[in-house]
Amino acid sequence: MSRILTRSTPQAEGVDPAAVRRLVDHLDRLEDVHSVMVVRHGSVIAETWWYPHTAGRPHTMFSVSKSFTSTAVGIAVHEGLIALDDHVVDLLPDDAPADPSDHLRAMRVRDLLTMTTGHSASTMEGIDRTISLPGSGWARAILAEPVEHEPGTQFVYNTGATYLLSAILHRRTGQRLLDYLTPRLLEPLGITHAAWEQDPDGIDVGGFGLSITTEEMAAFGQLYLQGGLWEGQQLVPAEWVAAATAKQVPNGTDDSSDWNQGYGYQFWQCRHGAYRADGAFGQYIVVWPEKDLVITMTSGLSDLQSVLDVVWDSLLPDDAWVAPGAAEAPMLGRADTAIPFEPALRTPAGAASTPIEESLRGVTYELEPSQCDVSALTLGRDVHGRTEVAFTIGGLDHFVRFGHGEWSQGSCSLMGAPADVATAAAWTDESTLRGRMVFLGTPFEWRVALRFSGDGDEVAVLIDQNVAFGERGLLDVTGKARRG
Repeated sequence: MSRILTRSTPQAEGVDPAAVRRLVDHLDRLEDVHSVMVVRHGSVIAETWWYPHTAGRPHTMFSVSKSFTSTAVGIAVHEGLIALDDHVVDLLPDDAPADPSDHLRAMRVRDLLTMTTGHSASTMEGIDRTISLPGSGWARAILAEPVEHEPGTQFVYNTGATYLLSAILHRRTGQRLLDYLTPRLLEPLGITHAAWEQDPDGIDVGGFGLSITTEEMAAFGQLYLQGGLWEGQQLVPAEWVAAATAKQVPNGTDDSSDWNQGYGYQFWQCRHGAYRADGAFGQYIVVWPEKDLVITMTSGLSDLQSVLDVVWDSLLPDDAWVAPGAAEAPMLGRADTAIPFEPALRTPAGAASTPIEESLRGVTYELEPSQCDVSALTLGRDVHGRTEVAFTIGGLDHFVRFGHGEWSQGSCSLMGAPADVATAAAWTDESTLRGRMVFLGTPFEWRVALRFSGDGDEVAVLIDQNVAFGERGLLDVTGKARRG
């Protein structure tokens, strides 16, 4: 893949390589970090991906998308298409209720940006996202929600507010958000992998749904660190960058939390003078102006503070910084000149086979009914000798082939549409097979456990997900062997 940013070494940019190695080692201990890139003085000094995640594959951003939507708003304000104090009902008249409340009438673009719309909770919950027909009216549904408080007075995290920003830009520009940003921001930055989820009416969802690579994340962060200036071109107005990344509203009182330091225009304030774009399950673009530093990370974690704590613990100490150019050593990463470091997600430990496994090949188990509609499974081996599990859903077999001691990559349609996955499994005892299914380019992973009875007549099937917005348990059923 082509590179956007120049490469350098930690020492050349004034960073002790031991501090960078400490950062990566500590991230590795969290087990579900997918990538990290460190940029100092505009050059990459460290980069690595935890295999099977790779550099060229775009990763789901979740709410990092919000910061890109904010950037589009800033450009549109500069172009005179909208203003911060424009009222939402005036910009979306066809979607507003016939008789808007006073609070809804008072809601401005500024209030959408700062998550101070006056709602008591996120308004996305009022949208039925299972409806895929045009005319489903997401904006109409959001604007129909009661606005309990005066806009501009209190912070409530609200992805629906960001969707409304995207809908407003769609209305004012006649383009989807991605198309509006492409010539103004994405192409100049070298971002070529961007994709954005749309609602049934073709409006980019704004508050989530963007996918880009780790280096593309870093380029966006570097642009903001440079005040919106990129290769001599002012892509984003400097005054917008300053306002968007400043503390516009308070959002908590816990000084030890990076979620309580204040909120800007779809950017979070951090401790230690930094700010960030932030997506669910550990997608981060951290910009640290005092250190002239950008750190981007993708992951699949539920303990989000732990990731940022690693950054501060690794790079805050005075010994993390050295005189630029001192004692040159290679950059930490995957380049030919790099310090050797090839991290990977851990494959399950255990045996490739057991006596009971050999006796159960080809046996189909009828499973008890479940909401996942998995009616049966069959254990076997494929032509390459990999453990193969066929899940029967709606009368069709969906095959998952697991590597042993290494990741096996393929496609899986258990979630509906085919998805790229990497899988590995091992027998952790005589009768238990445990597997990992990593959905590439996403935070998600399924952990699979098949526990067979001693005689092989029964199986207990347990599948859960590493992270989720709701319940993590996906399947917990038993089954009986179909013999004869």
